[in-house]
Amino acid sequence: MKKTDKKIEKAIVEALTQVCEIAHDEVAGFEWLTHRVKYSQFPASLSVHCIFATQNELSGALLAKQDDFLRSLIGDKLRAVGIALKDTARQVHFDTEEACALEHGGRWQLRLP
Repeated sequence: MKKTDKKIEKAIVEALTQVCEIAHDEVAGFEWLTHRVKYSQFPASLSVHCIFATQNELSGALLAKQDDFLRSLIGDKLRAVGIALKDTARQVHFDTEEACALEHGGRWQLRLP
């Protein structure tokens, strides 16, 4: 990883840590989040995955439009550290621990692109 990539990674982690802390307080069922990025195609390659415990909790969050809240929050916090997402609808994803356990035996490294 190049020095500039390390700086970008640090900024992403800083922003997403803030998102995670807020989401724990504001979004019922939210558990954690993670990200993937190919620095040669940054920022278009950045994807953020918001994880809920169960499908019922994720469905409730979607009905309450909490996905819009999370996309907006992620976009705002990343912009605050100088990173602009081009398309949060495409770059922010939602999933559940329950689905990963059923479909991939709980192995997130197999589940996440």
